[in-house]
Amino acid sequence: MKHKLGYLALPLLMAAAFTTQARADGETIAVFTKNQTNPFFQTVRVGADNMAKVLNAKTLQYIPTKPDSIPEQLSQIEDVVVKKPSAIVFTPVDYKAMVPGVEKINEAKIPVVNITDRSAGGKFLSFIGADDYSLGLETARFLLKTLGDKGNIVIIEGVKGSLTNVDRVRGFNDALKENAGAKLLASQPGNYQRLQALQVMENLMQSNAQIDGVLAANDAMAVGAIEALDGANRKAQVIGINGTKEAIDAIKSGKLLASGDYNGFAQGCLGTMMAIRSLRGQPVISEIVLKPTVITKDNYQPFDVPLEQRICPTFEEAGKLGGK
Repeated sequence: MKHKLGYLALPLLMAAAFTTQARADGETIAVFTKNQTNPFFQTVRVGADNMAKVLNAKTLQYIPTKPDSIPEQLSQIEDVVVKKPSAIVFTPVDYKAMVPGVEKINEAKIPVVNITDRSAGGKFLSFIGADDYSLGLETARFLLKTLGDKGNIVIIEGVKGSLTNVDRVRGFNDALKENAGAKLLASQPGNYQRLQALQVMENLMQSNAQIDGVLAANDAMAVGAIEALDGANRKAQVIGINGTKEAIDAIKSGKLLASGDYNGFAQGCLGTMMAIRSLRGQPVISEIVLKPTVITKDNYQPFDVPLEQRICPTFEEAGKLGGK
């Protein structure tokens, strides 16, 4: 993050440093994400690390070794409660099942910010996330527009019952309802995993001679679907969600039509920012719901930047991104 403090007088700078930075530097922020297999969460983690570095804090990453494992994340909460970090930035692997874990964090009086998936319960300083329904709706609309508002469509869902999946698939289906010429052939889970999506797509191709479009609830599954299509020497337009580097590369090469982005990097940045600002007695934004962007071959350039070179939003910019 670029600081623009040149206009401030030196005495004021020194006073601010004494009353805030010197009192609070060096916090440890525990960052919980859902898995190591979905590149989206690597984007979140890099954003959190970036912001912590800028604010002279440090992160401690908690990632289940088994993707989206409820027992493992509950165990990690037991560990973090004992270690007592300064604050926690938390993505639940399941928005309902992890509520008892959040309540343990609350009982331990560790400040916690909720990011990505909105928890069904517990007390949080702030929520940083996106509108998954709009992501699903807008990406599906783009696919159908490309197909001329018609065609045979399949949906590869994420984890059944997960909040992100429910809302994204609802958006997909509402876009399909807007187009009488579109036909939904099947809607099956790939659990947000590339390999599972590849296998689902192979099965769908065996039972459907013509598939024109694939709506995948994340980029990893979109890439799996493309691999299955390539393996069978078949063609279809495919979209994903997350705006990952892998997706950007696939858009550049023409393999992937589009990816819906809700800026995991900013989510990591802003979740960590709000946690640290609260610790330092500074105002926080209680809720930021980021607006979706459909990344295509016409607008991918701003997203084609290595994560390590990206710059976190400022607090002032955060308020303009959908804050309350």
